[in-house]
Amino acid sequence: MNITLYGIPNCDTVKKARAWLDERGVAHAFHDYKKQGVPQAEMRGWMKLHGWEKLLNRRGPTWRKLDPAQQASVTDAASALAVMNEQSSVIKRPVLVRGDTVLVGFDADEWARALG
Repeated sequence: MNITLYGIPNCDTVKKARAWLDERGVAHAFHDYKKQGVPQAEMRGWMKLHGWEKLLNRRGPTWRKLDPAQQASVTDAASALAVMNEQSSVIKRPVLVRGDTVLVGFDADEWARALG
C-alpha cells in the first residue's frame, strides 16, 4: 500500500521521520507543503479523523509569530483551516497517510505498530 508523508523538508521532526522510514526500507512519497501546497480534501479528512486541534501546532515558532488577534481567531475547524492554508508551517508535522491510516506527528512506537 502506498505511503505519503506530508510536511516541510527542513523540519527536524520530518527529517527524523524520513530517516526512520528509510532505515526500515519503507517506500514513501513526500509531499512538500511549501512547494506543493496544502491538500484541501486531505486536510478536511485528517481534521475529521483527528480534530483540528491536533493538526494545529500551537507550540511551534510560526504560531508564536502570528499576531495575537489571528491566534485568538482560531476557534473552530474552518478558522483553523484558513490559518493552516495561509501558514502551512502551523500544521503539525509530519502527517503520514497509508490507506485509511493517518498518523499526525512522529512517534516511532506508534508508527511501528501502524505500519507493522
